[in-house]
Amino acid sequence: MSEFLTIGEPMAVFASEDVDKSLVEAHNFGKYAAGAELNVAIGVSRLGHTAAYLSSVGDDPFGKFLIQAMQVENVDATYVTKSNEYWTGFYLKERVNVGDPSTHYFRKNSAAANYDIRNLEKLNLDDVKIAHLSGIFAALSENDLEVLKALGKTLQSAGKLITFDPNLRPALWDTQSRMIEVTNELAKLATIVVPGVNEGEILVGTDDPASIADFYLNQSRHTQIVIVKIGPKGAFIKEKGKPGRTIQGFKVDKVVDTVGAGDGFAVGLITGLLEKQTLDNAVKRGCAVGALAVMSPGDNDGYPTPDELHKFMSQSV
Repeated sequence: MSEFLTIGEPMAVFASEDVDKSLVEAHNFGKYAAGAELNVAIGVSRLGHTAAYLSSVGDDPFGKFLIQAMQVENVDATYVTKSNEYWTGFYLKERVNVGDPSTHYFRKNSAAANYDIRNLEKLNLDDVKIAHLSGIFAALSENDLEVLKALGKTLQSAGKLITFDPNLRPALWDTQSRMIEVTNELAKLATIVVPGVNEGEILVGTDDPASIADFYLNQSRHTQIVIVKIGPKGAFIKEKGKPGRTIQGFKVDKVVDTVGAGDGFAVGLITGLLEKQTLDNAVKRGCAVGALAVMSPGDNDGYPTPDELHKFMSQSV
């Protein structure tokens, strides 16, 4: 089994190559592998660590494409099942020069949304050091919410370090109040909670990083660290029983695509921890991978190799 494990919905994304044209007007698209948790698995693997991914895809061209993409990126797809009954989700994404791109999803009742909880019985967690959970998977269906809870409790019982990214997707939830309730409940499973400051404002009712951190540290005995992503400014860290501190981010020359930046942060953080770096250095690495991510068009194209990451961080000192 791999040293890193995550679960999510893999998706094929068709990203427009026509800058500043709407999805209606665009004609040229590139096809990429995407999905927040798959992005993290790919990034972890690209930085030289073993990564395993849990999910289900349809027995269709998109599903086969995604499994091939995992193989190319050396992501262990042993626990990715194929469904003859359900299909593989995909989405369309605009290409913009400034701001967040418009996206349009086709994922309702996908294979991943119908993941069979019995598959968890086959897991071998012996080599897993860190597992990453995301609020997106829970938002796909009530079925997947139960799967995520079960996996989280299994990981807790096995003494594994769990990172949790809220990854809010309001369009996937029936109501905002339900999204807030479930996401905050899932955060209790995690050793490290990693919200964005804007997510914190929705989930906790404040954009003050220290207050966001205190909320999650106080609500669960399992949560030991909260890292609040504050965009280009970096990240705010607070450990249970210690004062908070801010780690500065990196400047980028040009933002090409912001999708995947938060997942990139998780990649840097997780790999830093796997390499037994200090928490501050791991967070700094997270800021670096996030910065590299926004300078590339694909969801995970900007995630670096070890040499690329070292070069970027060295030049940005």
